Amino acid sequence: MKNKAFTLIEITIVVTIIALLATIFIANYRGGERQFALNRSAHKLAQDLRGVQEMAMSSQTTPSGFGPETFPKGGYGIHFKKGLSSYIIFADCNGNGEADETGAALTCEDATELNPYPETIETISLEENITVSDLSPTTGGNTLEITFFPPDPIVTITPSANSASIIISSDGQTKTVSLNSAGLIDID
Repeated sequence: MKNKAFTLIEITIVVTIIALLATIFIANYRGGERQFALNRSAHKLAQDLRGVQEMAMSSQTTPSGFGPETFPKGGYGIHFKKGLSSYIIFADCNGNGEADETGAALTCEDATELNPYPETIETISLEENITVSDLSPTTGGNTLEITFFPPDPIVTITPSANSASIIISSDGQTKTVSLNSAGLIDID
């Protein structure tokens, strides 16, 4: 009578193969997870650009915790700085096409060139380990501002250009979000 059973060598080989496959799966899962986070961040950035564009097209009033809601003299925009893991959505209260982060005015109605409103509406953080790695074009301070002026909206890129590219990266992988002067947004 013969016993039907697995030998110790057969069991060891099967366990080794399972462990090897599990290791490969986990390593690929982590890489895929980072790539997926980068894709999500690029699509969130494009969605925020479209949202700001829509705010300008609808001539939305600026939210204010200090007083009545008012219309900005300019439009709405997004401010980027190279090396950061966040960007700022702003209301261009004084009409200069730039995000003014300091000043004493309490509402957009009070804003002037000499007394700009702290125009930040919201600071958006990118996902963990994702940063704005490059901007095109940039100013000397490695910043880029895209402002949409109502009602069309007219797109203004600061510094002056016909298109802009925002490159976000994570662990050597990159995604590029591009915008042209007609307002077309593309993700590469």
